Amino acid sequence: MRLSFVGELGWELHIPKVSCVPVYRAVMAAGAKHGIINSGYRAIDSLSIEKGYRHWHADLRPDDTPLEAGLAFTCKMKRPIPFQGRERLEKQKEEGLRRRIVCFTIDEKVPMFGLEAIFRNGVPVGHLRRADYGFFIDKTLGYGYIRNPDGGVVSADFIKSGKFMLERMGVTYKAKAHLKSPFDPENKRVKGIYE
Repeated sequence: MRLSFVGELGWELHIPKVSCVPVYRAVMAAGAKHGIINSGYRAIDSLSIEKGYRHWHADLRPDDTPLEAGLAFTCKMKRPIPFQGRERLEKQKEEGLRRRIVCFTIDEKVPMFGLEAIFRNGVPVGHLRRADYGFFIDKTLGYGYIRNPDGGVVSADFIKSGKFMLERMGVTYKAKAHLKSPFDPENKRVKGIYE
């Protein structure tokens, strides 16, 4: 399948279990001239968070809506296709989001893993769900859901106008909030466009 969970031009191979070893050997042999190497799951985590791809269980849980998670494009809201929860999403879109996921980066090389507190203008507004190091952007980054302390809408202006800090083990770090992934926000690399 022409898919990639790491945001680069790539494929996922869906094959029978008995074919795994022969296919693996064939891919490694064909890729040797291109410098193919094995990589682990931590590399996938780092690449996917840098790209802004959501992880089920961390960035997404049953209590998160697609709108809050920045995944409205998956719902076909512009088409008259019925689906479970459509009315609720339409209402949420009309009223505005009271909570939404935001990407944060910090310049210090500090390890973060998730559950770090997020402060906006000195007031706690949420916590990171997931964090890791982005090697391409050379920064620590994390994703967390934030709320407006007065119960209002968490708009783009609310995010852009705030001064954010992330707290790790009692120490706060100045953070920059991003409405889109800071790496390849136009999603060109997954299409093979490397500018």
